[in-house]
Amino acid sequence: MELLNFAAVLIVLCAAFSYLNHRYLGLPTTIGVMLMALLVSIVLLLLGMAEWTPLALLLADAVRTIDFNVAVMHGMLGFLLFAGSLHIDLHSLREQRSIIANLATVGVLLGTVLIGGTMSLVFDALGFDVPLLYCFLFGALISPTDPIAVLGVLKQVDAPRSIEIKIAGEALFNDGVGVVVFLMLFDITTSTHAVTAGGVITMFLQEAVGGMAFGLIIGYLAFRMLKSVDNYQVEVLITLALVMGGYALAGALHTSGPLAMVVAGLLIGNSGRAFAMSETTRRNLDTFWELLDEILNAALFVLIGLEVLALTLRPEYFIVGLIAIPVVLVARFISVGFGVLVLRRWRRFSPHAVKVLTWAGLRGGISVALALSLPVGPERDLLVSITYAVVAFTILVQGVTFGRVLNYFYPDEVAARSV
Repeated sequence: MELLNFAAVLIVLCAAFSYLNHRYLGLPTTIGVMLMALLVSIVLLLLGMAEWTPLALLLADAVRTIDFNVAVMHGMLGFLLFAGSLHIDLHSLREQRSIIANLATVGVLLGTVLIGGTMSLVFDALGFDVPLLYCFLFGALISPTDPIAVLGVLKQVDAPRSIEIKIAGEALFNDGVGVVVFLMLFDITTSTHAVTAGGVITMFLQEAVGGMAFGLIIGYLAFRMLKSVDNYQVEVLITLALVMGGYALAGALHTSGPLAMVVAGLLIGNSGRAFAMSETTRRNLDTFWELLDEILNAALFVLIGLEVLALTLRPEYFIVGLIAIPVVLVARFISVGFGVLVLRRWRRFSPHAVKVLTWAGLRGGISVALALSLPVGPERDLLVSITYAVVAFTILVQGVTFGRVLNYFYPDEVAARSV
């Protein structure tokens, strides 16, 4: 199937699933469209196994022709992160900066070690020969929460403001840190030359710190341009150029494009909105980015649902995936709990913060994209399958029930926000 035809099919599916979800299911759009895409994929697989229709094979071949890693990491991600960070209040983010920074750095590293170490034991117990570095690669790609999935769910629930900022802020920053950690481990795994501690530190500073600094620079340049004109068509085009050109240039400079887009989005969404835009520009800019955000979100989660057609489906992989789900949840609970425990002496947390933040740890397209970027081999097939199992669980179970979890632990705050 040609790329243009596949894009047409994808948009038609997005529209159909979004319509059905809005009319009948009432789930957050990302969850609803992924659920329906997954069900369609399973039905097609069953029909294909029964040799009733070639449609499953045709669609599976089409899905395999799409480089999911490129589509997400070098296509959709920059737009989605910028759109998500546009509406984050910088003042509220500063108030929660200590816990967000802890979860986005120490939390990701601790989760990587806990998940990687535990899954190494699981693989050994089940007879899978998976090198330890690949186990830590899985820990790195599955530890960060997915900002796209998280922000999609937060739009549909009335979370207490402090909890909402913690969840959104962590998701926006820890995916960038997680990608950097993954790339460092990937370099160690595939490198033919000796990797030194100094080289790892330099790479982290270049990717993470350099990415945030680069985002600040390009965001400021865009801010100055926005301030010098009052034409919403031109200003929307400037923000679009900021994302597309900035993300591409970040990659060329070997800095973190995701972190650059988050920082640039925060700057434009706060200082730019307050000092460089008229009311007409603000309204049209918000409309443009909200629409683009919704379309790309729907397309991404339909793709995630269809990706099951391209997986290597083996019963033993399914068993390992079921084991990986509680491993990832427990590691998330420990890493969040550690961060809260360390900071509790300086600031106050609500009694249920660790439980809620643990359940808010949704994974999504970024984890799947990173797993698909691994070198072709038996380890890749296994890790992609269990990554998909964890992603599907977090979105379809944790995502669907997150509103109820909030209602259970914070009934008064949720009721106050929904008034």
